[in-house]
Amino acid sequence: MIRIGLDIGGTGIQIGAVNEENRIIAQSSIPTKTDIPFSDQVDQMTACIRGLLNPDLNPELSIENVTSIGAGVPGLANSEGVVINCTNLGWSYTPLREEFQKRIDKPFFVDNDANVAALAESVAGVSAGTSSSVFITLGTGIGSGIIMDGKIWKGHHGIGGELGHMIMELDGIPCSCGNRGCLEQYCSATALIRMAREQVAVHPDSMILALADGNPQKINAKMVFDAKREGDPIAEKLFRRYVFNLGQMIAGIVNLLDPEIIVLGGGVSKAGSLLLDAVREAYLPSVIFNDQPQPRIEIASLSAEAGIIGAAMLS
Repeated sequence: MIRIGLDIGGTGIQIGAVNEENRIIAQSSIPTKTDIPFSDQVDQMTACIRGLLNPDLNPELSIENVTSIGAGVPGLANSEGVVINCTNLGWSYTPLREEFQKRIDKPFFVDNDANVAALAESVAGVSAGTSSSVFITLGTGIGSGIIMDGKIWKGHHGIGGELGHMIMELDGIPCSCGNRGCLEQYCSATALIRMAREQVAVHPDSMILALADGNPQKINAKMVFDAKREGDPIAEKLFRRYVFNLGQMIAGIVNLLDPEIIVLGGGVSKAGSLLLDAVREAYLPSVIFNDQPQPRIEIASLSAEAGIIGAAMLS
């Protein structure tokens, strides 16, 4: 038996068939089109699924073998399969399950993409075998998913787990959510890039600017880490500040939830051991009971596959 997972993003939709060992056995993709009616979008997704299910290529790949379909979306969805809000796709109170089941009559589930990735890592990734974990994506923003007793935890009303919008600094940097001082403005890749641009404006001799060919608008997070590895003092300063911010976020998570493991994903996590070793050291002083056993902190292992695998696991 197989399950179908859809990783619905702002520019592309990745679709895969996942077997009972939680491995993707067939995969396809289509571009995300926000300039067509919602019903046409669903038509294209279901057509892609039907094209993927080719028993001539693999006997497992038949519609009869599909037990369920799941989708991860960059927004908020409820237990009835309605996407409450998904700005990137222009969806608001959109009945995704209802429309899907008109075309393919299978159990259908939908959840936030960070929750989906957290579930995938907890079953088939670096946090497999644990009962409690927190997954954090360090990208354009801060995405997060909390797993408790092996299940996604979203709070009583289904809107919990938004760690990126906890307040780090009262009356701090304005956030796109409308608040000020959110963790997202201090711990995301976007935050690191903003800080780097501020520093090279004052220190134009920094290697960071050289790596960006002298154009601050070309600076990305990787350049900061590369310059730090080469001993650039401005990059070192930025790195210390950014790691301090991450350490405060992680300490808050540990103090509140005490999970078995915290998993870092997203573009920033590609810095690997450089980031991981520093963060493991930085968070401990702010943990209340830091003389007690602490959670592991690891880099996500599933990468782009997490969205498909996690969506397929929804039930």
